[in-house]
Amino acid sequence: MNRALAAGLVLLGVAGAGVVLGLLLVAPAGSPPPASDKPSPPARPSAPSPAPDEADTAAVAVLARAIVDAITRHDSAAFGKLTCRPQTAEALAGLQRTWDAAGPVTAKLAAPPELRGESATAKVHVEAAGGTKDTPFPLHKENGRWCVPG
Repeated sequence: MNRALAAGLVLLGVAGAGVVLGLLLVAPAGSPPPASDKPSPPARPSAPSPAPDEADTAAVAVLARAIVDAITRHDSAAFGKLTCRPQTAEALAGLQRTWDAAGPVTAKLAAPPELRGESATAKVHVEAAGGTKDTPFPLHKENGRWCVPG
């Protein structure tokens, strides 16, 4: 795979992971529990996570396919519409240069997206003249909309 394409995909994945990690690190931890003279009740085993909402599952699948389409078509403007935050013209131009330098590529989902609450991961398999690469794209639900952080 072309080094420029691989570098671009890695940068996108790192940026998305950085945003998610940053959000986790700055999220308020909440206030400590009030002191009490009563002993705490024994801990109960945690309940299994609820099954993902069908609407979220469908929305994540649509977003994952849109990522694949944007990569395949080398369409940085379309990819920019998938992000949680508006991208600068400079950032999109840099992504476009990376994709243009990569030459023709094929992209597909390596597996169905993994959904965990308001976070998900879509692993995209890309093939180009220089080789293949699987890139996990972090996804996040923000203001009721699924998007690529970063």
